[in-house]
Amino acid sequence: MSRVFDHLVLAVDDLDQASEFFERIGFTLTPRAQHPFGTGNRLAQLQGCFLEVLGITKPEDVIEVEPGAFSFGAYNRDYLTRGQGLSMIVMQTKDAAADREDFKSNGLTTYDMFDFSRLAQLPDGTEVTVGFTLAFTSVPALPDAMAFTCQQWRPDLFWKAEYQGHANGARAISEVFLIAVDAGPAETLKNGLALDPVAGKVSILSPMAFAARFPGVTAPSGRFGGYRISVEDLEAVRTCMSENGVAYEGAPDSLWIGPESAFGCVIEFGEDQ
Repeated sequence: MSRVFDHLVLAVDDLDQASEFFERIGFTLTPRAQHPFGTGNRLAQLQGCFLEVLGITKPEDVIEVEPGAFSFGAYNRDYLTRGQGLSMIVMQTKDAAADREDFKSNGLTTYDMFDFSRLAQLPDGTEVTVGFTLAFTSVPALPDAMAFTCQQWRPDLFWKAEYQGHANGARAISEVFLIAVDAGPAETLKNGLALDPVAGKVSILSPMAFAARFPGVTAPSGRFGGYRISVEDLEAVRTCMSENGVAYEGAPDSLWIGPESAFGCVIEFGEDQ
């Protein structure tokens, strides 16, 4: 079994401020949506995957953790006390319950299945209900690097072409960086998730290796340090940055924004196939 990225959860302190930033760097975002468990989001839909910009918008609705269960709201709330960033990686699935059993057989920690629904606004302003079944998983040594699979109930209502055109030419999530001093637990997580590296990979980097790839950037071990977005043309990304006054760094085949601007993690852009 191999999996591909569904989306990345980008936990931020201020959803409005973060949304404005992502629009400035060339992403089209969906209208704001509210979860029933205290979090709200806006999405950048790409080609078969998306970025979820997420904030704690109704803290009074956050569900506290119960034995055997996982609380999406409580996890992201607590994650934010240690800093903004890429809090969770998510894979596509058509059978979340089977994923849970597969994760368990591969030595990962699993939790109760979780179903929920929420309202979503279509491009014409109509509101519809979308729903999801989630299978969460983790490695105890990496409490700030959670993962789950996401089974959509009505993908026809979720994915909309009008939301998928971006001024920066973004197409897909091509790489996620997992920072680890001890690669053992990180390898356990990576192997258990079984991502297809052709469609998008998890790269395990030591803090030193991460700093070598992104000079001047430090990232704590045990967290996802950032991600790479494949784009049609890097020049379109440069134009977005320059026209909107966003500072970035250049490399021969990419450009990137540091975590001090990008809400706790590196965002790299490259012309990946």
